[in-house]
Amino acid sequence: MKFYLAPLAGFSDAPFRKLCFEGGADLTYTEMVSAAGLAHGNRPTRHLMEKLEGEGPVACQLFGSNERDLAFAAREVPEGFVELNLNAGCPMTKVTREGAGAKLIEDPEKVYRLLKAMKENTSTPVSLKTRLGPRPDKPRIFELLNAAESAGVSSLIVHARFTSQMHGGATDLELLREVVEKAKVPIVGNGSVVDARTASEMAKTGVAAIMVGRAALNDPAIFSRLKNEESELLFELDAKDICRRHLRYLLEFREKLVDKYPLDHIPSVDGYASVKMHTHLFRYFNGRPGAAALRAKLNLVRTLREIYDIIISQ
Repeated sequence: MKFYLAPLAGFSDAPFRKLCFEGGADLTYTEMVSAAGLAHGNRPTRHLMEKLEGEGPVACQLFGSNERDLAFAAREVPEGFVELNLNAGCPMTKVTREGAGAKLIEDPEKVYRLLKAMKENTSTPVSLKTRLGPRPDKPRIFELLNAAESAGVSSLIVHARFTSQMHGGATDLELLREVVEKAKVPIVGNGSVVDARTASEMAKTGVAAIMVGRAALNDPAIFSRLKNEESELLFELDAKDICRRHLRYLLEFREKLVDKYPLDHIPSVDGYASVKMHTHLFRYFNGRPGAAALRAKLNLVRTLREIYDIIISQ
């Protein structure tokens, strides 16, 4: 079974993707990239599509609700991505109020048009990520499956929850199994895979691969663990070592942005490290004594030196 890192807004940037690849991920996804942002020349949006050397295969996820924007975005995505993915599942208000993300679930015909616009403007395989429907009494997944297959997608990623559930509640693996049985394209399962047991339960549906999201945030080597394989670089590392490695990749990535986008505002080393790392660092120490105190300290860090001092003191 193959295991993928899910697109996680605010988290699945190049440094974290590289950690997950070293931790056994077979494929990783970018954060959601706004098609409208690309179409309107927003420079920071392009930063989301930058990669680090040694990442492994990466897919680029786009979101939007306008055919022209998505057609433009498909042309603008840099070479080197193995897949372009349309997000039709994010339930966050800032996305759905634009008619994008999970809002698209209500209009499978529009999903078809958006996918076609992407397909016609790239030679890279195109996929769809979506949910089972708006709510349990209103499943739409089979209409979405038909729209996606008609548009010529290479695969379909199904978060086995409804929009109304947001990121909580039980996943509907029986409905996911029905999707797998009816699909003509590979189905990737997503939702609440956090350990070997939950991965095994999802694997029984017949999915071609399993996508892991939040569980990877405090354990980038979860992919190797789920495959029962040892990761050469991460599997035996402790939280301090993972933090140091993450910081190194983070600083390498910042330097790449500075070199490639000299006219863009890139925060200082201290600013970049403190803003990016306080969302990641404490997670690597979850479950250990003093984790709450560590979180409080990280909320106050302002310099790279302070971050290193906190890591060393653990």
